[in-house]
Amino acid sequence: MALHPIVEKVTDRIRSRSDKPRNAYLARMRAAAEDGPARAHLTCGNQAHAYAAMGDQKATLAGARAPNLGIVTAYNDMLSAHQPFETFPDLIRRTAQTAGATAQVAGGVPAMCDGVTQGQPGMELSLFSRDVIAMAAGVALSHNTYDAAAYLGVCDKIVPGLIMAAATFGHIPAIFIPAGPMTSGLPNDEKARVRNQFAAGEVGRDKLMEAEMASYHGPGTCTFYGTANTNQMLMEFMGLHLPGSSFVNPNTPLREALTVAATERALAITALGNAYTPTCDVLDERAFVNGIVGLMATGGSTNLVIHLPAMARAAGVILDLEDFAELSEITPLLAKVYPNGLADVNHFHAAGGLGYMIGQLLEAGLLHDDTKTVAGDGLELYTQEPKLSDGTLTWDKGAGTSLNDKILRPATDPFQTSGGLKQLAGNLGRGVMKVSAVAPERRVIEARARVFQDQGSVKAAFQAGEFTEDTIVVVRFQGPKSNGMPELHNLTPTLSVLQDRGLKVALVTDGRMSGASGKVPACIHVTPEATEGGLLARIADGDVIRVDAEAGVLEVVTEGVADRPAVEPDLSANGFGMGRELFSAFRANVGPATSGASVALPADS
Repeated sequence: MALHPIVEKVTDRIRSRSDKPRNAYLARMRAAAEDGPARAHLTCGNQAHAYAAMGDQKATLAGARAPNLGIVTAYNDMLSAHQPFETFPDLIRRTAQTAGATAQVAGGVPAMCDGVTQGQPGMELSLFSRDVIAMAAGVALSHNTYDAAAYLGVCDKIVPGLIMAAATFGHIPAIFIPAGPMTSGLPNDEKARVRNQFAAGEVGRDKLMEAEMASYHGPGTCTFYGTANTNQMLMEFMGLHLPGSSFVNPNTPLREALTVAATERALAITALGNAYTPTCDVLDERAFVNGIVGLMATGGSTNLVIHLPAMARAAGVILDLEDFAELSEITPLLAKVYPNGLADVNHFHAAGGLGYMIGQLLEAGLLHDDTKTVAGDGLELYTQEPKLSDGTLTWDKGAGTSLNDKILRPATDPFQTSGGLKQLAGNLGRGVMKVSAVAPERRVIEARARVFQDQGSVKAAFQAGEFTEDTIVVVRFQGPKSNGMPELHNLTPTLSVLQDRGLKVALVTDGRMSGASGKVPACIHVTPEATEGGLLARIADGDVIRVDAEAGVLEVVTEGVADRPAVEPDLSANGFGMGRELFSAFRANVGPATSGASVALPADS
């Protein structure tokens, strides 16, 4: 199938926009690659330090004729998604040694759980942790002793941060090794129902705790289609996982076999072999377009609208919201996974999963097939499915048809003809909405505003019975410069209850929502943020705002708002406690959400 003309147009625009930074980036990567295996250029003293603990593998390392794989791990046993990584380094090292090569843990990076910090002060470090992860991985790889890197990470900010580092060290190959989702527990819609009952005061905390523990119950990624699982989707669409490996459960024979295979593949694609595949060649404009199409076709997390521009910028590729908007318009929504449906990612995987979806999008001309991937040339490889038979791992042709059309549909009969995300723009600035979970009749609302400075104040107003009419809830001073742009996921049950009571409600904020933001229309990431001169700082209670996700409109209808003085809030409380005092330089220097809200890679880099 010929490439869709809009996909071709957007790709060409990105290529043209990125010409100067991309060419400069590639020149740096080619120069680094021309130096050959890094260890050969280290002094004897440098090398002795690097190999001191490697026992009988010292000679292999010193010879620099066999690849040395650097492992960057985000393991901790507080994140269920990352707990399985505890045993991965030993397996990777054993696999490398069997292949006549070596592997070392290059370093660890922090990995915070947004589920733990939701609604807490620690959430104000969440977005910034992405750049910390990128920099920590950079420190790990700066020892310059590795011929390839294996990245162990899954969740929200971890994968984007690791991609930023992998792109920075783009002269060596990078392979991402997932841990997989936890097995299915309490259905996500039942968990949401209990949350709404608790918010409405209908059940006590004991019932809420019981439901939460039954939902989040074991090792692996949370099973709803939030940011973590959106990350895993992206790694296949962008060619950085092995095909079909994203949603295989932890601690299974197939999961272990895939980790072994990923290690063997990482060793095979170094500059010391015949299949050299540096990361800089994988992460080009086509890969990022494929990632955006995957985001739209699956109704993925809005967080990636922030992360993808930051990831791309690290590879010299410049993305803009217009790219997301145009690709969304022509990408059909092929999946319904909670919160955009009742199924979880295990059900999605069983129905045909990413292999089926990639095949459908390739047939529709919506993906670039001519990309380089860690598995080889061409995205067609990612229509295959891994299988384990008598201890032997093979890749076979994937599902040719959906095994459950309530979860996964063909491109010729999608759930809706356009993607899961929408750009909104107007006199209030630019923002995005995840519309895949929002009913069509709720996507347009014009109502008076109630203005708040934090999500706690919204909940207090709800408990006081103050919401009695259709309302646009404005929560401002939640952008990256104000307080690190925390997710406002705790608002979801409150606003859902109002919606269930028959009110039309919407959220407008310069903050973020979770990938599980639910069925309430929420225009988020509004830029410019209130702290940076955005009109949000001039909105007052009673102003009429129009949120129209069908036409892509975000505007205040009330006249004279721009003539008012901007509110100047006291943000000093955001600067202390739970480590926030360590991040004042981040808040002062972070770029806007539209370019990735990065400190390590500001908008003018």
